[in-house]
Amino acid sequence: MPARTFHSSPGQSALHMAEFLQNLPAAAYLLLAGSYLLGSIPFGLLIGKAHGVDIREQGSGNIGATNLGRALGKRWAFAAFLLDFAKGILPVILTPVIIQEAQEADGLVVITILAGTASVLGHTFPLYLGFRGGKGVATTLGVITGVAPPATLLAGIVWLGVYLKTRIVSISSLATGATLPLGSWGTELLYQQTNFSARLIFSIAIAALIFLRHRTNIVRILKGEELTFKKDTEAGEENSAQ
Repeated sequence: MPARTFHSSPGQSALHMAEFLQNLPAAAYLLLAGSYLLGSIPFGLLIGKAHGVDIREQGSGNIGATNLGRALGKRWAFAAFLLDFAKGILPVILTPVIIQEAQEADGLVVITILAGTASVLGHTFPLYLGFRGGKGVATTLGVITGVAPPATLLAGIVWLGVYLKTRIVSISSLATGATLPLGSWGTELLYQQTNFSARLIFSIAIAALIFLRHRTNIVRILKGEELTFKKDTEAGEENSAQ
């Protein structure tokens, strides 16, 4: 596969991307489909079902780790988080193994990010649940860890700092989403690339998706009605961030 440069201007990047997608090998399409199906696996829901609990009927009704934690405890919430995280990082790890012909091209990075995006979209809009899924934070962090580790480090520090200050998972997740483009831009500086790279475009798009999926939380935050984790642990009414 010929090399493509995706870190020029936005217009040039779009043209290059369109040409690139038209010439993807068959293995890449299988990878994207597999990543989406992997992302669609609702681990939080399955763990709950294994314990006789449908977490869609508990707390916020979300299938992510936070809501699972309210139903079954922190240990299972952590397990669900790790599994959702793995859904994001596995496509990143497997891409260079499956798409070997692109290993010497910028195209490999793009295919890797597309595979990670497919997994995030699978978690957020899962085929198995009528396209009604989680909020994608853990899976996004898995992808970012694989393609831009400094962004994950920054996001983790921000999430922890905001959570310890507010005890509100949704605010912490929104703050994390907002930092992803900054962390990705820092990664590009380390790689000596320019602002319109595939990593940065991915992080901006995913940050927008995180905010979109948290829109009901944002309304409650603005109204001062979003409960803290500590206050609503028993009530189980806070929306999941996953």
